Amino acid sequence: MTENASAVLIGKKPIMNYVLACITFFHSGAKEVSIKARGRSISRAIDVAEVVRHRFLPDAKIKSISIGTDRFLPQDQEDGATATNVSTIEITLIR
Repeated sequence: MTENASAVLIGKKPIMNYVLACITFFHSGAKEVSIKARGRSISRAIDVAEVVRHRFLPDAKIKSISIGTDRFLPQDQEDGATATNVSTIEITLIR
């Protein structure tokens, strides 16, 4: 991610909250906005990007989509405790 990019971290709030955050970043002068999510929020991140592109800012384009996996080690090392893998996505929109 570049230094001037703004990031919107997706969680459990309604989609329109994140759409408003993206639009606010663009209207405040940001050239690109990065939408980041992990786990079950990935589908919500995709919905946010699509709503921004199709309903509010038709001139916004997808610059890149990167996917990955975060590996979390257990805090307490119990017998049989294994690391947990969580999928991640980052969608970068430009205008």
